[in-house]
Amino acid sequence: MEKKQGLFSALEEVVRGLSPARSRAKSQSPSAALLLLPRRWKGHGRDHSLAQLPDAPLIARSGSFRPGGEALAPLMEGPDGDAPEDGGGTRREGWGRWVRGQLSRAPSVTSSPANAAGSSSFRRSDLRLLLGVMGAPLAPMHVSSADPLPHLSIKETPIETSSAQYILQQYTAASGGLKLQSSIRNAYAMGKVRMVASEFETATKVVKNRGGSARAAESGSFVLWQMAPDMWYVELAVGGSKVHAGSNGQLVWRHTPWLGVHAAKGPVRPLRRALQGLDPLTTASMFANARCIGEKKVNGEDCFILKLCADPQTLKARSEGPAEIIRHVLFGCFSQRTGLLVHMEDSHLTRIQSNAGGDAVYWETTINSFLDDYRPVEGIMIAHSGRSVVTLFRFGEVAMSHTKTRMEEAWTIEEVAFNVPGLSADCFIPPADIRRGSVSETCELPQGERSKTSIGNRAKVAAVDKPHATAASDRIIWRVEV
Repeated sequence: MEKKQGLFSALEEVVRGLSPARSRAKSQSPSAALLLLPRRWKGHGRDHSLAQLPDAPLIARSGSFRPGGEALAPLMEGPDGDAPEDGGGTRREGWGRWVRGQLSRAPSVTSSPANAAGSSSFRRSDLRLLLGVMGAPLAPMHVSSADPLPHLSIKETPIETSSAQYILQQYTAASGGLKLQSSIRNAYAMGKVRMVASEFETATKVVKNRGGSARAAESGSFVLWQMAPDMWYVELAVGGSKVHAGSNGQLVWRHTPWLGVHAAKGPVRPLRRALQGLDPLTTASMFANARCIGEKKVNGEDCFILKLCADPQTLKARSEGPAEIIRHVLFGCFSQRTGLLVHMEDSHLTRIQSNAGGDAVYWETTINSFLDDYRPVEGIMIAHSGRSVVTLFRFGEVAMSHTKTRMEEAWTIEEVAFNVPGLSADCFIPPADIRRGSVSETCELPQGERSKTSIGNRAKVAAVDKPHATAASDRIIWRVEV
C-alpha cells in the first residue's frame, strides 16, 4: 500500500510539472529561437536541439533571436528546424524551403469551421484580389541603394529640388546615418498582415465590407530578405494562399497560384513593402530626384511633401499590348519634427484600349501607406507597424459606368536583423520553371472587359463576373479566364 501511495505521489508531481502554466513558461523562448536555428545543429537530432540552447535571454522583437551579446551562427543556406531527417542529415534543403516552412506554420483565421460555410467562395475571390494587388507591388522606377545620394546644391538649382535634397539629408540622418546604412550588406524582416476588401462602389450604390469586417479580414505572415545590390525575396502567406516575388538584380519575377511563375515587365525595381519603413537607404535613393511641392498635416503632424514621377522610358517598358501605363507618381510625407517618412502614396493610371476600336477603359490604382512605431534596430530606425489603403478606380466607356474598390491592410513587424551570416546571391536565383516572356502588371486588374479587349491573353487575365441571382447581386466573383 505504501508503494502505491508513493507511485501516486510521483504521478501527481509529474502532472503538476506538465501543467499549462509551466509548459507555457518553459516553451516561449526556445520555440522562438528555432526560427534562426542553424542547419548544422540539425544533425544532433530534434529531441535535444532545444536542450542545447543557452539560457541567456533572447531578443523577441526587433532583433535576430540570439542571446544578448552573441552573433548569429552561419545559416548554411538557411535553417530548417522542422524538416525530417534524411539519412546522414547532410542534404541541404535550401533557404527558400525553410521560408516556405515558416510561413506554412503561420495561423490563419480563415480556416475556422464557422467561416467556411456559404461565404468561402466569396472570400477566396476577395483573397485573390487582395494578394494580386497588395501582395508584392513594386516601386515606380529603378533605383539602386549602391548609387550615391546627390549632394546638397543651392547654386543654379531650383528651390523645389534643393529643398528636397535637404529633406532627404535630414531623413538619412534621422534614420541612422549614411555611414551605418551603407554598412548593411543584407537584411531580414518578418511580420504579420491583416487584409480586407472593405468596400465596392458603383455609380448607383455602395456595398460595404461583404461578410462583415471581422470575418471578412484575412490574416497571415510575410518574410522579406534583401541583399545589396538590388536583390530581394518576399513570401506572403494569407488565408491559405501564398504569393512569392523576388529579384536577382537583373530580373524581377513573381509567383501567384493563378498565374504561376512569370517575369515582371519593365526594369528591375525595388519592392514597395521595403520602402514602408524597412529600408531607409533605398527609400532615400528613390526620392533622390524628387521635388518638394509643399506641406501638409498627416495624423496631426506637420510634414514636407516630396513628389517623384516615373520617366516615360520606364512607363513604356512596363506597358504591354493594349494596356498602356500613362503615369506613375509617388508622394512621400516626411515629418518636420522627426525627419522620418510617415506617409507614402503612389498612384498609377493605366489605359486599356479595346481591340474593336471602342472607347478606352482607364484604371487608377492608388496606395496610401501610413508608417508608425519607429524604433531603432542596431542603430537604424525601422517602422514596426503601419496600414495601407488601396483604391481601384475604373472609369471610361459610357457615363455613369465607373466602379471603385477599396481594400485595406494593416501590418506589424515582428523581427528585423541585418548582416545575416551565410546569406548569398544564390538565395535569390529565380525559379527554374519561370515562364518565358513577361507578364504586365495590368493582369491583376479586376476587369471584365479584358476578356473582350485582349482575347489572346485570356490565360493571364483575372476577369470579373456578376451573378444573375438577386441574392448575390451585390457580390463580385473573381476568376481566372483559361
